[in-house]
Amino acid sequence: MSDHSRAYIGTAFVAGALLTLGVKDLLYPKLEQHLRNSRRESQSTITLQDLTKEDDIPISRSGPPAIVDGIEGCIGNTPLFRIKSLSEASGCEILGKAEFLNGAGQSSKDRVALSMIQIAEEHGILTPHSGDTVYEGTSGSTGISLATLARAKGYLAHICMPSDQAVEKSDLLLKLGAIVDRVPPAPIVEKDNFVNRARALAHAHTASSANVSDSESSIPGSAEVSSPTPGRGYFADQFENEANWRAHFNGTGPEIYAQCGGKLDAFVAGAGTGGTISGVALFLKPKIPNLSVVLADPQGSGLYNRVRYGVMFDIKEREGTRRRRQVDTIVEGIGINRVTANFEVGKELVDDAVRVTDAQALAMARWLVEKDGLFLGSSSAVNCFAAVKTAMRLGPGHRIVTVLSDSGSRHLSRFWAKAGNVGGAVDTKLEDVLNAKDEQ
Repeated sequence: MSDHSRAYIGTAFVAGALLTLGVKDLLYPKLEQHLRNSRRESQSTITLQDLTKEDDIPISRSGPPAIVDGIEGCIGNTPLFRIKSLSEASGCEILGKAEFLNGAGQSSKDRVALSMIQIAEEHGILTPHSGDTVYEGTSGSTGISLATLARAKGYLAHICMPSDQAVEKSDLLLKLGAIVDRVPPAPIVEKDNFVNRARALAHAHTASSANVSDSESSIPGSAEVSSPTPGRGYFADQFENEANWRAHFNGTGPEIYAQCGGKLDAFVAGAGTGGTISGVALFLKPKIPNLSVVLADPQGSGLYNRVRYGVMFDIKEREGTRRRRQVDTIVEGIGINRVTANFEVGKELVDDAVRVTDAQALAMARWLVEKDGLFLGSSSAVNCFAAVKTAMRLGPGHRIVTVLSDSGSRHLSRFWAKAGNVGGAVDTKLEDVLNAKDEQ
């Protein structure tokens, strides 16, 4: 290599070194600061862990909830999910509040039962492990929730129910340790009505435990508890007890609002006691003024006329002129021919009503199994039918929430016995459900 070439290479090397040092002085401080900031940010969002041990697996904030205390801790915060078949067929987003996933009695009545017991405890009416007994008149679901929670919290349960309700409900109550009276259906004005009987038995229990005179304790139905009975009798009174609607005002309503992000066009629910529709409406309406609250009402109930026309019933439907309903229905848990205290508190917030026949409820129940794998009870089928009718009235693009109260397993011997096996059906159309007719 010539001296000239060596000089050229040497000069280039020195120039490169000087350039590098200059760039370092100019850029490295900025690069170092950038790396330092990146490291600090990464340390705030990423934690390195040894995941080879099962106990070290991190729990996501959106994962399972924390450990709760007792079965009562498994009540509430039920999922709200899109019922795909109804949403696709109607053009609206129809959402079901999965109340059948409540963890005690597996129905929406878990909320009510817990609320009634807790408020009674707060007022000193119930004392755990004292022999106190909870009495209630119910078509079944509230009784199951009360019987479950009564055992969990140190009480006994005595349930009175109409004899025309599904036998699996009373069988389950017996398995839960409750005393069960199946009484013939009778209007509320008669002393033998299942609600009145439960009230009388509760009063007689308390009178017996207080050792009052025979004249003071001569209440119809008291013969069964004529001997001194430990503790007191507490009549839960779900139809008139404000703890009912408050359970939904404090729980179901806020959950729906949060799950929907405040975006909701209609809420659809049936009414037996009236607690669900009133409690949810009282919470949601002030927050969503344009919300449409719709009553889903089975045949034979007078509430449809009360909402639509301002009168409770036609003269032919008047309670007291029949044993239970002018037009019998296979639907259990909703429908009534009087305005209860729980319905009264929210009735002015109910905007519309949809009447659902037995045939329509049965067809909807079969549809939900066929299309969605949803095996639901009779009141849930009524709610879903009314939700579809509401979607058709509002038009495509709206969001509607309804309540899925309980599982079809509570309705096997009556409602689902009539509905029959779905079998391999796959081609039922929504029009078939909407136009379903009772067999002549």
